[in-house]
Amino acid sequence: MPGFLGIRFTEVGDDFLRATMPVNAHTHTPSGILHGGASVTLAETLGSVASLLCIDEQQFMCVGQEINANHLRGIVAGTVTATARPFHLGGRSHVWHIEIRDERERLVCVSRLTMAIVERRQPA
Repeated sequence: MPGFLGIRFTEVGDDFLRATMPVNAHTHTPSGILHGGASVTLAETLGSVASLLCIDEQQFMCVGQEINANHLRGIVAGTVTATARPFHLGGRSHVWHIEIRDERERLVCVSRLTMAIVERRQPA
């Protein structure tokens, strides 16, 4: 889905991960504005990858446990940029705060994502 929606990772910092997504026919509602589901997909994709960067992938894996989103501004074109920052990085869960902004830095959506960190099962 990230490839279909055009999600691109653009920056990794000490305490954040950033990605962009175009606002176009792939991410529009039938009425032509940014679809809330596309925003949630961007938020969950970003938070999931951010969690992967914080764990030992040989021993653990990350799975989405809960996500919420508040859609604050409708936009019809351009590119949105999402930034994920951790609220909590524990041994069993990660909680991420994700802000999605338009090209003028206006807040479009805020989201909170909880990732469960689970041990990989050894093949039987």
